Amino acid sequence: MQLKNSFILAVIVFAQWVSAQNTVSVNATSQGEKFDHLWSKCVGAGRANEALRAGWLEQMEKVHLNCGFEYVRFHGLFHEDMFPVLTQNDILVYNWQYIDDVFDRLLDMNVRPFVELAFFPKQFAAEDSKTVFWWKAKVTPGPDYAQQWHDLIKAFTQHVVDRYGMDEVLTWYFEVWNEPNLYPFFFHGKKSQYFELYKQSALAVKSVDERLKIGGPSTSNFVPDARFDAEIIDNNVSEAIFEVEDINLLEWHGVWIEDFLKYCEKEKLPVDFITTHPYPTDYAFNPETGKGRGLTRYAQSVIEDLKWLKSTVENSAYSDAEIHLTEWNTSPSSRDRMHDLLPGAAYIVKSNLDCIGLTNSLAFWTFTDIFEEKGGAASIFHGGFGMINFQGLVKPSYHAYRMLHQLGEEKLYKDDYLFVSRNSGNGKVVALAYNYPKENEGSVPAGYKSYEYLSKGSPKQLDLTLTDLKPGAMFKIEVLDKDHGNVCHSWEKMGKPEPPTREQVKVLKGMAENLKAELITADENGVVSVKRELFPWNVVLIKQIN
Repeated sequence: MQLKNSFILAVIVFAQWVSAQNTVSVNATSQGEKFDHLWSKCVGAGRANEALRAGWLEQMEKVHLNCGFEYVRFHGLFHEDMFPVLTQNDILVYNWQYIDDVFDRLLDMNVRPFVELAFFPKQFAAEDSKTVFWWKAKVTPGPDYAQQWHDLIKAFTQHVVDRYGMDEVLTWYFEVWNEPNLYPFFFHGKKSQYFELYKQSALAVKSVDERLKIGGPSTSNFVPDARFDAEIIDNNVSEAIFEVEDINLLEWHGVWIEDFLKYCEKEKLPVDFITTHPYPTDYAFNPETGKGRGLTRYAQSVIEDLKWLKSTVENSAYSDAEIHLTEWNTSPSSRDRMHDLLPGAAYIVKSNLDCIGLTNSLAFWTFTDIFEEKGGAASIFHGGFGMINFQGLVKPSYHAYRMLHQLGEEKLYKDDYLFVSRNSGNGKVVALAYNYPKENEGSVPAGYKSYEYLSKGSPKQLDLTLTDLKPGAMFKIEVLDKDHGNVCHSWEKMGKPEPPTREQVKVLKGMAENLKAELITADENGVVSVKRELFPWNVVLIKQIN
């Protein structure tokens, strides 16, 4: 009996020792490491004309206030529904009224445009131009596109400087086109034609003022082969990837980046920033179906891609260029169910925290489901890119960015599931914990395997002690989980009303915003402990409020 009791005591002592080893203790006044909120710099949206809608503007203001986004980027600035070029008596006349309206409203809410220079006005496109999206963006350059484009960009740049002032526009970014490597989808032309388009854009913008920022090439997701090495894509090159057992063992690289940098160096062109879109998939579209099914990369792919990109830029003639990832999400499909679900939030938090120091921005695509590349959607939850759906219901991705925004600017501690920071202004501590299950790190959350992702994974034990606080310091703990802030789950339990009534929308809005919350207080010694079981995909914000 005595032997048995001794054994039990030993087990208890060992368990306490193991628990102690897992405890993270952080001194609230220790030396911190400054970092930038790369997640709050920029966010994406669909197209310029959608920014004229009341719902779009309301949602933009909401994410600016609560998620901190400073810039917004969208397609179609020069599309015909913005009427940038009019024909009067056979003479082309520039018309900036619609663009002005969008920019005026954004600047009134302290959001700046990350200006995507695209697509062709109908007068500059080829007569039989290929179009993309239901709204028929024209993507085939006409015979005189180079000079016409140069004149358009110069006039546009001069106009915004005249309207908003040089000091303001010097803070803007002018990005040339969107994913021009995806022939014939976004650019029905050759690589060399895009490089000429960039050249004319750069010369035009810099002719107004050398200090204005120009960049590109705005290419699509990273690839492990040479399909984009020639003037246009060679899909036959990529057939071999479908025979590979594990695509994560391949060497991935950015598209056109090296060629673009070499071209600009040769032509003595400015490059103030580099842009590309590190979606964690192979094929740019529809990884849920067809040959692309299952070709979703593992959870570390975005970090690996950004390390490659940062090294490539640093070893180029443009080593000081900023890096802006102007689109990013779990996938580039606007019908991927994972965009509505909880696992996406854990992926957002993990990836952004892991990418600190590797980029100037990682722009989530997009902030809203008021987004019509494929036209309208039949369901209120259809896998749209947005962190807010059409009815204004916030998704888990919104809460991920809202929580990230509340972090301080000084890092005190980081591991693979916990980040502790301090606000340099008031000294308050803010921590963010998340559970991206180890069992699922082999693939980024994807809609075609959503229920598998929701049901698998081990919990993590959060055991955080904060010391050297003010006695009585109060902390608010917010939990994003399956039943709190996970609005699609709430809608499903409601019976999936399509569409919900006005009263149902009001109820769902409350559920969407309602996270599990509690308050805890530091003891008389200025110590507070947080012990929680983090279930798979949960995200927890621990914020000092006094």
